[in-house]
Amino acid sequence: MTRVALVTGAAGGIGSATLVALVRQGYAVVGVDLREAPTDDRVDHVVGDVRDRAVLDRAVALAVERWGRVDAAVAAAAVIAGGRPLWETPEHELTELLDVDVRGVWNTAAAAVPAMLAGPEPGGCRFVAVASAAGTHGLFHLAGYSAAKHAVVGLVKGLAADLVATGVTAVAVSPGATRTDMLDATAELYGLSDPDLLATNQLRRLLEPAEVAATIAFCCSTEGGLLNGSVVHADGGFRP
Repeated sequence: MTRVALVTGAAGGIGSATLVALVRQGYAVVGVDLREAPTDDRVDHVVGDVRDRAVLDRAVALAVERWGRVDAAVAAAAVIAGGRPLWETPEHELTELLDVDVRGVWNTAAAAVPAMLAGPEPGGCRFVAVASAAGTHGLFHLAGYSAAKHAVVGLVKGLAADLVATGVTAVAVSPGATRTDMLDATAELYGLSDPDLLATNQLRRLLEPAEVAATIAFCCSTEGGLLNGSVVHADGGFRP
């Protein structure tokens, strides 16, 4: 049996690393991103914006048409914005954070979960949303981003409650500072020339996308079901 996954934000960062990790574990994957990405006999790609529910519906339909099922969905697409206190944050910035980081996760779940429930083995199906250490800790000059990631955690907990006794589970994975383009953008918000200065964890180093992806891949597995409704802190011992 080939397990099938949907991954958003699949053309870069943690999303791309997750796609690679899942393929290495034998999954077939449909990726979704604003950017084009390579495809092959086990990877399809849908170009589109996670704010558009029709894009996610199309990706799920592609997975079902090609492989007959959806076993896991990873909502990794996100943006970051900030660099100023809450009271100076423009409304359009908050709107974009909520639209991409929260509504994108909502759309992914709304499209993928019905396919999981209707599939041949719902008891092994997993929904995973990428949250952030900012979803637990308030971060300096990132109130909007923290609010959005707090909302992702709440969304996952509510989804897990809705899925009671179905066998389908929902988990949030909260990374710390990870070596990605988003971290470079964060460093720019803080006026830092070296993103390594953001390695505020007990490992005293930045996390690598592949490390976070390995955690996400476990959460997608049948063995990851016991994590249902929880927040997995893949942050190296975050300390604000």
